[in-house]
Amino acid sequence: SGFSSIGHMDTMLRGRHHIGHYKEGEEFIQNVFHVLFLLFSGKEKSNLSICWLQYEISKVLQCLQRKKKKQLKAQGRKSKKLAKNLLKAPDNRNDLSLWKLYAYLEWLLSNIDDARKVFDTALCTAGTGGLKSPQLCSLALLYAQLEVELLESLEGAVTSRAVHVLTRLAESGPYVPYSGQVLSVNILKARKTYEHALQDYLSKTPSSDEAQGSDTNQLVNLVGCYALFQYLTVGIDAAVLIYTQTAEKLEAPGPQKCENGGESLGIQNFPTSLEGVTLLHTNLLRFHMKISAYPLSPLREALTEALKRYPGNQSLWRSYIHIQRKSHSASKARRFFDGVTRSTNSLEPWLFAIRAEQMRKKLIENVQRADVGEIHSTIPESGLANRIVALFEHAIRSESGSHCPLLWRMYLNFLV
Repeated sequence: SGFSSIGHMDTMLRGRHHIGHYKEGEEFIQNVFHVLFLLFSGKEKSNLSICWLQYEISKVLQCLQRKKKKQLKAQGRKSKKLAKNLLKAPDNRNDLSLWKLYAYLEWLLSNIDDARKVFDTALCTAGTGGLKSPQLCSLALLYAQLEVELLESLEGAVTSRAVHVLTRLAESGPYVPYSGQVLSVNILKARKTYEHALQDYLSKTPSSDEAQGSDTNQLVNLVGCYALFQYLTVGIDAAVLIYTQTAEKLEAPGPQKCENGGESLGIQNFPTSLEGVTLLHTNLLRFHMKISAYPLSPLREALTEALKRYPGNQSLWRSYIHIQRKSHSASKARRFFDGVTRSTNSLEPWLFAIRAEQMRKKLIENVQRADVGEIHSTIPESGLANRIVALFEHAIRSESGSHCPLLWRMYLNFLV
């Protein structure tokens, strides 16, 4: 088509094909990583290793989304080889963040047993930091979340592998792999430990900016582990209670609102504790609705509140669009998008408002064009097309929109 992209630009569809990873672009990116790898040492080198493995995982996720089995197999082999080579380096052998990514990679490739072995190995070698170790908390949370996603219902969840992992984390002793049961007395002890650990964290004040950054991640992981533990052992209401109580505590100082809308001046670093906790809250509600009957309103309320506060959070917008697709009335969502775009300079609300309307247009066209023998309905859906053009026009008039190549490309693509 006359141009070649570097890496991947997966936002546009060309015919039936996604614009994917081009050979030249891929070679360029791999060369960059190889050259940089020789220049760094210590902490910088381990951070670069994490970036490299995250990039490989993004390619595996892309193959999964497109359901291309051959590509997935080949990509999986390459990514696993890289992960093993990175972990062989003396500096990285005890890096829990890398072990976590390697285990996640195995899980994505459907090698569940291998992934469990990697998780168990990492937890066994991680020592006995328990809830005080940010990396250990993060590793255990991901392990438990992945295990929970395999559950088809909450029946018998109390004795599941996820509860075992979260219970052992709270005990702060050496990790023992899952043997098929979890003792009730251990669950009760773990619940008390989580409760006290969370109270301690919320009552202390961080000192330096760097300490604040690690404390933010640690608090989010701790709340995530505790809420997931309560969800599996007590139920959804107990988990939601932890999220709401934590959110109230974090909002307590009453930070002033910035003029550009929504951002709180309380905690400056990204992601803020409150944003991370909100994301976990909405993801758990979405999962619970998938496996059991539960009303939609708590999720919708949580998302609308969160998006007013964090209009630039893409994960929250994706969840919002996902639940709005199930609704037949677009007016409430349109009013909400309109309110958020007026109160913030972020470009994300515009992009997602456009995306939501395009999905609605596609749905209507599919219904109208349903084949009825030889007759095809040809009523043009001009109302939505005009609305989408108006949204594009408004978006490119904004300061951030006029400088956004993606927005211009989306507009051109839509007009074509």
